Amino acid sequence: MTSHPPIPTRVVLLCGPSGTGKSSFATRSGLPVLALDDFYKEGDDPTLPLVPGTSDTDWDAPAAWDAEAALATVTALCHQGRATVPVYDISRSARTGERTLDVEGAPLFIAEGIFAAEIVARCRAAGLLADALCLRGRPSTTFRRRLLRDLRESRKPVPFLLRRGWWLMRAERQIVAHQAELGAHPCTRDEALSRLTAAAESHRPGTGPAAARPDRDHTPAAG
Repeated sequence: MTSHPPIPTRVVLLCGPSGTGKSSFATRSGLPVLALDDFYKEGDDPTLPLVPGTSDTDWDAPAAWDAEAALATVTALCHQGRATVPVYDISRSARTGERTLDVEGAPLFIAEGIFAAEIVARCRAAGLLADALCLRGRPSTTFRRRLLRDLRESRKPVPFLLRRGWWLMRAERQIVAHQAELGAHPCTRDEALSRLTAAAESHRPGTGPAAARPDRDHTPAAG
């Protein structure tokens, strides 16, 4: 195993299809949370991908997201304990400001978003990763939860939300399988909480290097 210098704080990357409850789970964990959706590209970015055969922006494609900026922020939080992060308004497809996120003193923080799996391998290689989790559930339940949330928050026009929701429901199992291939462990909320508790325990101050780490010898389960 590659040896890494001591890092004050490590990250738990939390992914899963849109609507699986990542944000609420992360908030209820009591740990600091980095919202990776804040690293979406802005609506006038010429590199935004389109849904094939339509004029709709494909907000579910990794190319709609700034992975380099997200990874740089995760790295800064792990090594320095704080970072300036953007504030993104999904309904406007635009960044509206920035804020300082401070995780100093916490053994772990959660970075959650639908693209979190895209940086699992690089975080693991850099010694930043405590665990990588992919929340999953029933596609029909996820569809209802996602649609109600998006309508409540007026995220996008209703026709777009319906088209996107229908496509995501049909693709949900494939999305989970893809995120598992990238190194995230598919699990229910109960299992995610158990793994999160174990990760926090093994990364508490004073825990020796021989302590078990969830990111070691990890084999993702199939979606």
